[in-house]
Amino acid sequence: MKINKSMGTTSTERLLAQLCENTFLRLWSYPNPFKSPGKEICDLLAVFDNHVFIFFDRHSDILKDESKSFDVRWKRWKREVIDKQKQAALGAERFIRKHPDQVFLDAKCNQRLPVEIPSTDLHVHKIIVANGAAEACKAESSENVTGSLAVNYSETADALEHPFLIVLDRANPIHLFDEQNIGIVFNELDTVVDFTSYLSEKEAAISKYDMLGYCGEEDLLAHYLTNFDSQERRHFIGVKESNINACIIGEGEWCDFEMSQAYKVRQQSNAVAYYWDQIVQSTSQNALDGNLQGDPGSIFERDSAIKQMAAEPRFMRRELSKTIAKSLKKFPESLPAPARYINVMPSYHSGVAYIFLQLRPVDFIDTVEVADKHRDIRGHILNVACGVLKNKKPDLERVVGIAIYAPTFSTINSEDFVYLDCSSWTQENISEYERLNEGLGLLESNAVIETIKTAFEFPKVRSNLRRNIGRNDPCPCGSNKKFKWCHGRSKNRRRER
Repeated sequence: MKINKSMGTTSTERLLAQLCENTFLRLWSYPNPFKSPGKEICDLLAVFDNHVFIFFDRHSDILKDESKSFDVRWKRWKREVIDKQKQAALGAERFIRKHPDQVFLDAKCNQRLPVEIPSTDLHVHKIIVANGAAEACKAESSENVTGSLAVNYSETADALEHPFLIVLDRANPIHLFDEQNIGIVFNELDTVVDFTSYLSEKEAAISKYDMLGYCGEEDLLAHYLTNFDSQERRHFIGVKESNINACIIGEGEWCDFEMSQAYKVRQQSNAVAYYWDQIVQSTSQNALDGNLQGDPGSIFERDSAIKQMAAEPRFMRRELSKTIAKSLKKFPESLPAPARYINVMPSYHSGVAYIFLQLRPVDFIDTVEVADKHRDIRGHILNVACGVLKNKKPDLERVVGIAIYAPTFSTINSEDFVYLDCSSWTQENISEYERLNEGLGLLESNAVIETIKTAFEFPKVRSNLRRNIGRNDPCPCGSNKKFKWCHGRSKNRRRER
């Protein structure tokens, strides 16, 4: 059955939809969902595992209306674009937690959300995209580096808030992006794992510190990306010291980071990574269009081959794509048909491995009919290879198989996928795959070459990135209260903030 998705109703909603589709991929991002006939839940809903992302997008040109005083314009803009959306986001979260199975894709509520929202252990991230203040923000001061809104998470809203500085509640945090940084955030965190990790670390920092403040979301992102805990293998916000009770990120952090050699090398290295995305996106679109063969409904389940592939972070997709590209080039064309070429690849997640199978059938693949004739054989070999790998590596809990026809011997192509949940593996399973492998000889030790290598998010860059430091300083809000706070090095700061 074809699944019809909205792509947003306004220009800013359409931009948000495209950015989210790139990050969450097509199966897990749905603009304009409904809770009852004619009543939207939010502007966009994304769901992946037990994480739900609720987006509200608003644009207003009130700040351009110079017939009113600036104070009046600012209060109206903030009320329409931010304050009302905060209340709507809280209401949307309550509804989703109470009715996770009552989310629809159309105004008549005929088509349910195809992905499951779990009813327990649910993490809801509320996000507002506020548009229409960038020009006014830049004009406020010649020292403003960008037109981003400053944000402060604290419990003293009345004392701190003024134009272009938004104070948000620490107890139930809402993330605030704007037209200046929405593209930066989504372009840098363009996998669901990377985006989720950032929001989760940010929410942890909001809970940890009495105050978390920054002059723009992009500056906080730069701080996050340049702080890495090598022991825990994660980026973080703030400092490791436990006696710090406020964290302020200086303006200009993103500008400095974007100009660094580390950033440039990372961007260049990631170019190859989008081959992995293309596989997931094309298969997802076929599922939405109702064109998948086999069991099309399984792709929307919480565990599937495509779901596991989508759970890889960007740097891992880079390494997986590079391995596939090398495998395509190395296919031994001299082997007589039928021939196969198998690569086993690791995952970022422990207990998971991928098998990439290229098959050269007896016939040259130049029509869909010829391809379909050999497809059962390809699927069978792929399934056996997944089971044989589990037998060889007992610690594996999940194996994902991807099979194609060797491009040299095919003018058209398609993919087969196998998702093998082997967390409970019996002697009967072992014996079955040993029997199936008789005559095939898949992954025999004399035909396997094992290579070990290390991948880095920032390739060929030493640990000379900026580290935040802690020191005693007056509270940046101007009060007499003393804080120990960490700040980033910055050549430009907004004195007004």
